[in-house]
Amino acid sequence: MLAAGRLNQRVTLKQQQTTRDAMGAQVVTWQTVATVWAAVEPIRGREFVALRSAQSELTAKITIRHRAGVVPEMRVEHGASVYEIREVIDPKARGESLELMCSAPTEPT
Repeated sequence: MLAAGRLNQRVTLKQQQTTRDAMGAQVVTWQTVATVWAAVEPIRGREFVALRSAQSELTAKITIRHRAGVVPEMRVEHGASVYEIREVIDPKARGESLELMCSAPTEPT
């Protein structure tokens, strides 16, 4: 079971929405899906070295309680930081938690 005290930071899950403005041009916005408690940990040490050798851009692991519908096309906002979700992992395959392997975006959106 996931210890509640470990999830001590608030993050917001967002999903991209594309609409059209009055002139018919596409407008991309990010809609809030949920604000949840999380553990936000930078990837460091051996994990970082292993990922760098695989040409990875992963910079953080964000752990949340299991939630249906979380996909890599979403992003996570944590304070002023915005993370792109690269992979969603159910670490024990029990539906208790999700690990979101994330990277910081290369350009602001």
